[in-house]
Amino acid sequence: MKDLKHEKTLAAKEAVKYLSDGQIVGLGSGSSAYIAIAEIGELVKNGLNIKGVPTSEKTRELAESLNIPLLKIEDVDSIDITIDGADEFTEDLQLIKGGGSFLLKEKVVASLSKAEIIITDSTKKVGLLGKFTVPIEVVPYAQNYVLAQIQKLNGIGRIRLVEGKPLVTEQGNMLIDGDFGLIEDPRELARQLIRIVGVVEHGLFIDIATTVIMGVDDGFEIYN
Repeated sequence: MKDLKHEKTLAAKEAVKYLSDGQIVGLGSGSSAYIAIAEIGELVKNGLNIKGVPTSEKTRELAESLNIPLLKIEDVDSIDITIDGADEFTEDLQLIKGGGSFLLKEKVVASLSKAEIIITDSTKKVGLLGKFTVPIEVVPYAQNYVLAQIQKLNGIGRIRLVEGKPLVTEQGNMLIDGDFGLIEDPRELARQLIRIVGVVEHGLFIDIATTVIMGVDDGFEIYN
């Protein structure tokens, strides 16, 4: 059995080597990102001078507990480097993200970043995206319209529930998980989804990542 946490830790330890004094650093969300944040906390404890931009309240709370200095996303014009995770990635660095429901902030931070480093375990690499559903953040009153439009794209949409109730994102929106099967053309699907009225953002991260570091057993692989 693979030790996925160990693989994520190896990837995180390699990713933080890209950090240097004076940088503004995007702090991702999710299990892989939280391992990286712990590593960053150790570096800050040992004198690294950076400021972080969190992608979720949970990330903010974790970073604060580790005494990582923080900036609000609305107070930065650019970010030097972001370290985050992904639900799936391909060798050409296309991603599905948003399994943790923070895709909107994650994509804004990624879009502000000069470099976006993704860390994963070895189960996240795929030939084609789509085994993992595509999270789609929508304004609540548009849910039925968006579900119908997803169906027109040959997809199946399901409202994400938590304890039987629709999940509410930090921005007060809903998430629909779209199953489109294996996605032959993720760029085109991304364009089609964002054109749907009521869709705020989606979890296809196209041409955003600059590097993926994937832990594999007792080592790692880097994709650029």
